[in-house]
Amino acid sequence: MTKGPVRLDVSVEYAAPRLGLPAAVSFRKWVAAALKGRIREADLALRIVGTKEGRALNRHYRGRDYATNVLSFPAELPEGVRLPLLGDIVLCAPVVAREAKEQKKALAAHYAHLTVHGTLHLLGWDHEDPREAECMEQLERTILAEMGIEDPYAEV
Repeated sequence: MTKGPVRLDVSVEYAAPRLGLPAAVSFRKWVAAALKGRIREADLALRIVGTKEGRALNRHYRGRDYATNVLSFPAELPEGVRLPLLGDIVLCAPVVAREAKEQKKALAAHYAHLTVHGTLHLLGWDHEDPREAECMEQLERTILAEMGIEDPYAEV
C-alpha cells in the first residue's frame, strides 16, 4: 500500500458556467483522497458539463437518454502498455446541483462524493450487484469521512 500518489496529474475542464462550482484545486484534492493508498501515479481528466452534453454522453455511452450526475470512462490502453492514465470523469453541473438541493446536502460535499465515486470507478470499483455496491459505498464513506465529509448515503 502506498501513502498516496507520488505523481498526480488531474486536468479539470469547465464546460459549464463556473459560478458556484468548486475550484480545480478541490477536485484535485478529492481525487487524491480517493487514490490515497491505492495507486502511485495517475493521470486523469475531469470535465464539468451542462445538461445537453451530459445527456448526449449518457445516451451515446450508456444508452440512457437523460443527463446523469457522474460518468466515468476508464482508459483502455493496448495490451502491454503501462501508463498511469486512469481515464476521464464527467460531472453534470445542473444534475449535481439539483441532487444536492433535493437531498439537502452541501453542494461541495456532493461534488466531493461524486468525484470520489467516479475515481473509484476508474480504479475498477463497481456497484452492479448488491455486495459490490455495499463495499464501494463503504469505501466512499471512509474516504469522505477522512476529509470531514458526512456519510453521503445517510437518510436526511
